[in-house]
Amino acid sequence: MSENYTALYEEHKKLGASFTDFGGWQMPLKYSSELAEHHAVRNAAGLFDLSHMGEVWVTGPQAGAFLDYALVGKLSAIADGKAKYSLICSEDGGIIDDLITYRFGDEKYLVVPNAGNAPTVAAALAERAANFDVTVEDASAATSLVAVQGPKAEAILLKLTDESQHALVTGLKYYAFNEVNVAGHEVILARTGYTGEDGFELFLPNEGASSLWESIAQAGEEFGVVPCGLASRDSLRLEAGMPLYGNELSLERSPFDAGLGPVVALKSKEGDFVGRAALESAKEAGSKRMLVGLKGQGRRAGRGGYPVLKDGNVVGEVTSGQPSPTLGYPVALAYVDVEHAELGTALDVDLRGKAEPFEVVALPFYKRQK
Repeated sequence: MSENYTALYEEHKKLGASFTDFGGWQMPLKYSSELAEHHAVRNAAGLFDLSHMGEVWVTGPQAGAFLDYALVGKLSAIADGKAKYSLICSEDGGIIDDLITYRFGDEKYLVVPNAGNAPTVAAALAERAANFDVTVEDASAATSLVAVQGPKAEAILLKLTDESQHALVTGLKYYAFNEVNVAGHEVILARTGYTGEDGFELFLPNEGASSLWESIAQAGEEFGVVPCGLASRDSLRLEAGMPLYGNELSLERSPFDAGLGPVVALKSKEGDFVGRAALESAKEAGSKRMLVGLKGQGRRAGRGGYPVLKDGNVVGEVTSGQPSPTLGYPVALAYVDVEHAELGTALDVDLRGKAEPFEVVALPFYKRQK
């Protein structure tokens, strides 16, 4: 796989980041301690480079109708300035990617897919647009995305915005966005985080990314902001019970297996959409295995790929797992046979030959105090 570098790669090198390949991108895994980065986001603020994510613009008179056809949700129903979590599925109902769509108006939407899937999603959208009066433009290579997550995120951004625009920051609801000037940069400011904390994402052209990153880092010093890599991002999203494509979501899984049935607009959309017939059948048939949260009763953590057992028999598989830095015990997401998916069910995870006790618990594992 070819290596891609974000516009902030040199910033990460200066900060001493350890790098890892993620979806074909060289991304910071951590800077010093992934544990310290995790706790910074829970207690103060963390600064993330998410420029490996995709940005695909859909514009034209039929933009809403097209997205209703191309994705499983009813995107035409989003209000201007709001965002919606959705899925793009294959004809047979498998998940190609989960993504967030932002509505700027009747004829203008921004679709944000995951890093490794961005080219696939852009190509699928372009192919599905054939019979619609829309333009699909993949702007991923020219766009940077910076996130500030944590309880101090809003205070940091207020330092960098003119007082006349403060209400655009403080009044921003979850899954909404505004166009704001932050530290001299015109950005799309969204409140659609992936850490379980309050926070913001800032979209802007590549050429302004380094300047914005440094401004946020400086403004955030007094609040304890630290740069954060993918390791802490993964532990944060796991505590928040949020799925990761390639772990919990894949072409082999239907949205119903993953607990994302409400995302599929089978009732509220009258027309056809890609995967509709297969998804109707999948819903009717029911899932054999479903995604659950597991809480460890001991100290050892399950990891992705480890078998889940009931009375010594394999009844599932862990998709993500590690010790929870915030809660102090191991947590995991796993697909288990539906008959063992009830809350409170005692299960074991096979940790390299040793059965370790876990219990099925409600998601998310961690929920922030408002």
